[in-house]
Amino acid sequence: MTAERQWIAALAARLPKYGAGVRVGIGDDCAVLRPRAGHEIVVTTDLLLEGTHFRRDWHSPESAGHRCLARGLSDLAAMGASPLAAFLSLAAPPERMRPQGRAKKSWLDRFLDGLLALADAHGVSLAGGDTAQSPMGGVIADIVLLGQTPRGRALLRSGARAGDRLYVTGALGGAAAELLALGHGQSLRLKGATAHPQLFPQPRLAVGQRLLGARLATAAIDISDGLSTDLDHLCEESGLAAVIDAAALPVHPLAVMAAERGWAASAQGLALHGGEDYELLFTAAPAARVPRQIAGVPVTCIGAMQAPARRQPRMQLRSAGGSSEALAPGGWEHFRPR
Repeated sequence: MTAERQWIAALAARLPKYGAGVRVGIGDDCAVLRPRAGHEIVVTTDLLLEGTHFRRDWHSPESAGHRCLARGLSDLAAMGASPLAAFLSLAAPPERMRPQGRAKKSWLDRFLDGLLALADAHGVSLAGGDTAQSPMGGVIADIVLLGQTPRGRALLRSGARAGDRLYVTGALGGAAAELLALGHGQSLRLKGATAHPQLFPQPRLAVGQRLLGARLATAAIDISDGLSTDLDHLCEESGLAAVIDAAALPVHPLAVMAAERGWAASAQGLALHGGEDYELLFTAAPAARVPRQIAGVPVTCIGAMQAPARRQPRMQLRSAGGSSEALAPGGWEHFRPR
């Protein structure tokens, strides 16, 4: 048996039996899925590239594996979907498959430890994938997530209406702040806190499912590229403009710490443009009773959607004094000249 087949066999042995939505998983040419009656399938895919989405000297293998799955789960959360199955394709150099250290685990084994721990927490079945030797010397991971939503009910970016209120979950800027700390060879810690928004982000699946189930949200998107950039996507798809109240932004305490250390111009800038928070940005009708917490996660109203007007920017940031300024998308964009 080749090293690749041995590794796949070892992976299959450590996976639990398929979930309710997976009839046939790893071991056949194709997986066989069984969605619930009256439901539709939603599909998302994400690439995780070493050197772009994680660095070996900053992210542990467990963090890289966790982040690989979290990216796709966050997309499902934005649709209000429940996970059905995951498919992972990996390209890695041979040395990443060799056991290392006292634990006698390879880098890829530890990567899977992080991925499977998050999968177990959310009941996600790893139902297949592929492996290959990386020609570039780094790890490339492609994760495909399938979820299910009641037919015709998936939350979309295009459902917002003029007058809708704009909400965000959690706090923003923490992931970007922690990344800045890693770049400075330091760490940011909050007293009594164990969460690491950059290393181990938490997808808001339960929040998305409740938004859909209670018919609270009219549109939704996850904040992976930064609030300003993802809000711009939502505005474009809904054909609307947006006004954000600067004073209402839930800025992560780590963003404040990073700004105080001079690593960023402002904590507000990290909250607006930082990215990788994997929180949910959603709209709701003015009459909707949106709770301040959903599934234990804080929810904050940060502004409103409005009809676009000529000679006015698509997005505006309104100060506490009432003055407004144009807000341009300033988050992550892969092909933007650097």
